[in-house]
Amino acid sequence: MNYRKALEQAVIYIENHLGDNIKVEDVAKAAGYSYYHLNRQFTAILGESIGSYIKKRRLADASKKLLYTDLKIIEIAIEYGFDSPEAFSRAFKAIYKASPQSYRQNRLDTFIGNKERLDTGLLNHLVRNVTVHPKIVELPEIKVAGIRGETTLRDNRLQELWGRANSLYSQIPNRVPNGRAFGICEACAENTLYTMNDDILFTEVAGTEVSSFEGLTDPFVPKVIPGGHYAVFTHRGTLQMLPQTFDYIWGTWFLTTKEELDWREDFELYDKRFLGYDHPDSEVDLYIPVRHL
Repeated sequence: MNYRKALEQAVIYIENHLGDNIKVEDVAKAAGYSYYHLNRQFTAILGESIGSYIKKRRLADASKKLLYTDLKIIEIAIEYGFDSPEAFSRAFKAIYKASPQSYRQNRLDTFIGNKERLDTGLLNHLVRNVTVHPKIVELPEIKVAGIRGETTLRDNRLQELWGRANSLYSQIPNRVPNGRAFGICEACAENTLYTMNDDILFTEVAGTEVSSFEGLTDPFVPKVIPGGHYAVFTHRGTLQMLPQTFDYIWGTWFLTTKEELDWREDFELYDKRFLGYDHPDSEVDLYIPVRHL
């Protein structure tokens, strides 16, 4: 069975009928498979059910209508298949943590919950290069020394930051032999991600593992990664697709997981599996802090 082709057909059908009263069975029929088999593969490969994807895509499109049109909220609710403004508001608030009216009035454009359309490139990336079901691990505290840089989601300057960091690593005292490298996102604090859009400036520390901060001087900064539990995703391939992996984490996994997010900083871990920014066989682990339940 060519499930990847079936998933493409399913997504195309959903996008072409996003404003219609479509049923999951209609999607399966358009893809040429039974509801049971298609939904099972959709969930296994993409991390959520067909019905969940439809709901989130409708809400993501509706969120743009709230910001960039003058349509009334009731008109947007009806356009995207909700029976009433109240039903739309409940569903919207569950994802975006704000009512449609507040979202519009405050001109929010969120990172979490921003469900992007699955095109063929992104679908292939998720199928081949992302572990959609993370493993939960417990880490001890880790000391990192590195340099701090600024970037946005749209204008990604992380390659430049890492190039500078790599050229300066030899000057960092107390480096752990064969130590790991870490990219620590300093924007990922409580409530920040809910209002991050492509143009929001955030900082990242590109650093290496150290045994102590003694003797550390400018331009280097100390960072402590707190011990605790983390959900670990593996990104494979070029780092040009890393934003798409984070889109999956915050637009799909975060909205369906039973794990409770902990507002420590998330980070990327680079070890011997990382073969370079553009290398197709590189692997990077992404650590998302979660509470121990």
